[in-house]
Amino acid sequence: MKSVLEGLLFVVGDEGLSIDEISSIIEKSKEETSLLLEELNHDYEDENRGIEIKKLGEKYKLTTKEKNRKYYQKLTEISDVRKLSQSALETLAIIAYNEPITRLEVDELRGVSSAQMIRSLIAKDFVKELGRKDVAGRPILYGITKEFLDYFGLSSKDELPKFEDVKKDDEVELYNSKYKEEQEEVL
Repeated sequence: MKSVLEGLLFVVGDEGLSIDEISSIIEKSKEETSLLLEELNHDYEDENRGIEIKKLGEKYKLTTKEKNRKYYQKLTEISDVRKLSQSALETLAIIAYNEPITRLEVDELRGVSSAQMIRSLIAKDFVKELGRKDVAGRPILYGITKEFLDYFGLSSKDELPKFEDVKKDDEVELYNSKYKEEQEEVL
């Protein structure tokens, strides 16, 4: 069953599978499924293996090992992967720490219009509409997505750095991003 589980996680890729979904597919109890996940992840602990199973959000996914990060960073430097500008990171941080939040509230915190940036972040699937605020005009409320959590290697929003721990002088990255940001890049 471990090979079936491994194949399932590989096939679904970034989507991942919940314990309920896995249990249903392999027709095992949640307890048996959890044990299988643990056994398979134990197999990945071998020094010669480059992947592991992580629970990100409510989904189990195959991920690369952190110890090999410098090589993956080199790959992203030579690949044309999606990168985030300083403006995008700033907008994402405001939304992540203040969700649900309207575009006007983001604008007030940034001091500039965020309409185009929010549209770009929605297109990249980092931000989503959560509904409408119950005030005049009923503005759209925005929040982060599971793709945002995956991109920054977080299981939940609770893993964001505490706001008071984030330095204002840019000595500390707000997120442990796996992609290098380029100052001059525009979304």
